[in-house]
Amino acid sequence: MKIYYTILLSIIAMAVCASNDKPSVISEDWGSVDSKPVYLFTLTNSTGVIAKITNFGGIVVEFITPDRNGTMENIVLGLATLDDYLAGHPCFGSIVGRYANRISNAKFTLDGTEYTLAANDRQNHIHGGIKNFYQKVWDAKTSSDENSATLSLTYLSVAGEEGYPGNLTVKVDYILNNANELQLHYTAITDKPTVLNLTNHSYFNLTNCRENILNHQVRIYADSYLPVDNDNIPTGEIASVEGTPYDLRQWTVIGDRIPNRLRVFDFCYPVKGTPGHPVLAAELYEPQSGRLLQTYTTEPGVQFYTGGSLNGRNHRNAGSQGRLLGACFEAQHFPDSPNKPRFPSTALRPGETYTQLTIYKVGVKP
Repeated sequence: MKIYYTILLSIIAMAVCASNDKPSVISEDWGSVDSKPVYLFTLTNSTGVIAKITNFGGIVVEFITPDRNGTMENIVLGLATLDDYLAGHPCFGSIVGRYANRISNAKFTLDGTEYTLAANDRQNHIHGGIKNFYQKVWDAKTSSDENSATLSLTYLSVAGEEGYPGNLTVKVDYILNNANELQLHYTAITDKPTVLNLTNHSYFNLTNCRENILNHQVRIYADSYLPVDNDNIPTGEIASVEGTPYDLRQWTVIGDRIPNRLRVFDFCYPVKGTPGHPVLAAELYEPQSGRLLQTYTTEPGVQFYTGGSLNGRNHRNAGSQGRLLGACFEAQHFPDSPNKPRFPSTALRPGETYTQLTIYKVGVKP
């Protein structure tokens, strides 16, 4: 029966592909920031999956996917208008940089020179500073072919921005392909030694926010995690998950660990695999809809965060749910790596090219 079921799914998929147009990208005016035009781009693949992304902060505004019955719904938290985003938000769907996560005491030393960054998390630096990448208008180009629709965003971060050295040119390609993958290809170059750690900060809810994520199931392919201090700064230890509530190597109902033993999850998990080669790092499953989200990445770690800072006022479709309405799988280097010699280096020097690939693949389980 399993073979017949697989064949049936393949026939249905081919029929759907045959009945739909090839992948496409359309854009609409979405306002302006500092006299720079902002657009909302709609990427659609041949199976009908849709990603809506704006060049303001590279924000994934909507990611519309089918459930096991074919019902199309949005699975990321987001806001309705550009003005809503300008009023402030917890990094919804954004490109985060120059440095995702935290740098302790907002300082680091590189090649013997100490740099002081903007302190925006008490005495620490988080997600690139006060006005970081998700508050910038990026240059945009689009393209499509028989297999995918692409939005390419570029931004020049000038030397001294938020305290970072070097002029940094960043490009992020969002590619929605017919395999129902939203691929994020990052590249960057610099003219002076600097540190760099980019990620996407989408919050996923596979019920379209009808419920919180406590009934979602998660699996993270990591044998260890990074313990943190009271400021959520890694201690420098890489600890085994064995025998701890942080062990998510088998399918785990999120609510079974929250709130009984943990307030929220907000930990970086070292990925099992070879850095630079995409591996399956994490999965999220919602039993009622059947939706399955898989995160593949070339990065050495994934920050699993369950939205402790959320409330019912800062995202649409929230109702009264508020906290624990979304789960993040932030593929990245380790927090505070510039100050932790044991952690993989985040240094980028002239003549080198920063590269990263993260893939969010959507599907269903019967």
